[in-house]
Amino acid sequence: MAPNSEVGQLENSRQEISVPRKRDRSLAGSIAWKATGDWISQIFSWVSLLIVVRLLSPADFGIVAMAMIILPYLRCVGDFGILRVIVNYPDLSEEQISQLNAFSFLIGLACFLMATGLAHPIALFFRTPRLTPVIIAACFSLVPWGFRAVPEGLLNKDIRFRLLSIFDAVFAILAAAVTLLMAYLHFGYWSLVLGNVIAIVIRAIMIVCARPQRMSLPRISSIRGPLVFGWHVAVSLVAMNSYQTFDNLMVGRRLGQTALGFYGMAWTLANVPLEKITSLVTSVVPSYLALVQKEPAELRRYVRNLTEAMSLITFPATIGLGLVARELLPLALGHKWQNAIVPLEILSAYAAFRSIVALLPKVLTAIGNPRFVMWCDLLAVIVMPVTFYVGTRWGTAGVAWGWVAAYPVVAIPLYWKTFASIDLKLGDYISSLRPALDGSIVMSAAVLCLKWAVPHTVPLAARLVVEIAAGMITYTGTVFVLHAERVQAFLQLARSFKRKGRG
Repeated sequence: MAPNSEVGQLENSRQEISVPRKRDRSLAGSIAWKATGDWISQIFSWVSLLIVVRLLSPADFGIVAMAMIILPYLRCVGDFGILRVIVNYPDLSEEQISQLNAFSFLIGLACFLMATGLAHPIALFFRTPRLTPVIIAACFSLVPWGFRAVPEGLLNKDIRFRLLSIFDAVFAILAAAVTLLMAYLHFGYWSLVLGNVIAIVIRAIMIVCARPQRMSLPRISSIRGPLVFGWHVAVSLVAMNSYQTFDNLMVGRRLGQTALGFYGMAWTLANVPLEKITSLVTSVVPSYLALVQKEPAELRRYVRNLTEAMSLITFPATIGLGLVARELLPLALGHKWQNAIVPLEILSAYAAFRSIVALLPKVLTAIGNPRFVMWCDLLAVIVMPVTFYVGTRWGTAGVAWGWVAAYPVVAIPLYWKTFASIDLKLGDYISSLRPALDGSIVMSAAVLCLKWAVPHTVPLAARLVVEIAAGMITYTGTVFVLHAERVQAFLQLARSFKRKGRG
């Protein structure tokens, strides 16, 4: 009996090892599909943006930024955390899901009606009467945003990220195409608004067709638990969008729409690399974290590995963007965007830090603690506006410095709670950041030395190419030389996924 017992134990051990490996390969595959779709769509978005900024004025972008002030709030309320509820609650019945589907649609419709009522007062606040119809048009997207929440949550729960990546690519390409066409036809700021709304409607229709779900009359007693969870998520998202839009509000109110156009462009460019990686965290990783929500060891492993992977990608992209901003913006956008350079340099440093913090709320939510995340975001609602208001005394650069100075106040409690909840050691976490930190330090030193050494008589395009090349070579070389074992581990995972795809 002993040999048979040993064989059985060995077989069980192999099965236990194979489960994380299969999950890792599935996660790698989902991220690969999501990243592929994102970057294909991003190419179209970048090309469209580079053309659109030459067709429109900074004031056009300022008007759209004003119109978008209220939309993130209402979008979070309209979603009501339903997508996260579907992913994190494994035992929802079919009837409960149907009730949540109807509830989400009704909330989305109510939020659009609320936006219609608030449009005129907001236009008066900004002293821009033509803003009223722009707000109403932009907020119409709340209706499809509501009725797509449950079907998209089910697609996330079913790990159908290949299909979702295709939908996201269609959305981005369609938005870029419509925006570019309308800008070419001299629709001005309307091209930015309607291009996005049309694409959102089409994406919602595709999602509902791919995963149809019936609706039932909501009964609060039946879905009280999921709604409380969703309420915490929704309040957290509203608070986060509040402090993330207070900078635009302060700039628009105190410095004017042209300054807001410069600041908004700097924010958009600084957060492009961040948003691409964050979208992977928010749309892919939570589904896998939910699968291991009761396994602290697996959660620790995910946090370390994902933090290392995200920092390796986002640090050189965000920090590098700030390093070459003075050469890049005049070449890519034209000299009329010169005033966006300084805030872009500052916001790039903030974006690097935020990229690694983005994972922490997802971990806490996955283990059933969205309430703590909510209170941290509510704290930020108090702290961040004060720094933005004070920062306006020094223009858009001062507001950008507000992010660098105050955001750690929000991040430190998230780190403390996450580390305590999954028993993660600070030293292990810092160790996961070492490859990206070492590479970024050497890259920054190399680019700054080049800026000092290369004469200003050298053409701007040549200086930009040399700086980018030097940054890429020094960053990659440093990571490969100092952290070869970690690079080999990631390459091995990539090869295992490739072999799985061929099989």
